[in-house]
Amino acid sequence: MNILVVEDQNGILRFLKQGLEEEGYTVDSAEDGLAGFNKIRSHSYSLILLDWMLPKMTGLELCLKIRLTDKVTPIIFLTARDTLEDTIKGLTSGANDYIKKPFSFEELLARIHVQLRGYVTEKPDYTLGNILLKTGTHQIFRDGSEVYLTQKEFMLLEYLLLNKGKICTREDIIRDVWKIHFEYDTGIIDVFINGIRKKLGLQKDDSTIKTVRGVGYIITDTI
Repeated sequence: MNILVVEDQNGILRFLKQGLEEEGYTVDSAEDGLAGFNKIRSHSYSLILLDWMLPKMTGLELCLKIRLTDKVTPIIFLTARDTLEDTIKGLTSGANDYIKKPFSFEELLARIHVQLRGYVTEKPDYTLGNILLKTGTHQIFRDGSEVYLTQKEFMLLEYLLLNKGKICTREDIIRDVWKIHFEYDTGIIDVFINGIRKKLGLQKDDSTIKTVRGVGYIITDTI
């Protein structure tokens, strides 16, 4: 999923971009309201993080402009303005949520997750034995109970399920999931695979997510 961050403070912008990309999101950025508006006119985003006090066009003005044509895309205000009046003004302008600076990155991720849980697409769901992966809502269930994966773990499992029955090489995974197009230590994939197995209750020698030694991984229908 792709997120637009409109923020004029370079330090905060770099922090958010790096953190969100590490979580597996694709991140676009703009440093003023007008640049953000131009990005929105030419791109489609899953969610928008919007600073209030922006040059050229305030976040409030930008939010109102967005809502003239787009009633759906979640918008979260990031702002140091903390009065009740400001909060009401931000929400009534069309924002879905409002987080006050300074904030923890973990809190921001939780708020993003809540907003994107309702972001349903036409992508298919995947089943593997008693495991269900719902692509549209980014949820995974085993025996009807929800299993919580990180964004990157979800993307990796979704990629393997999309290619079920085919060997996914380490080079394919690092290119298509991590979006890294140069030589890179692919050992990080093992860490994420182990995390997925543990959260799904799979043993290391379970053939559901099978290690093809020296090559990569393959998803099979055996559970």
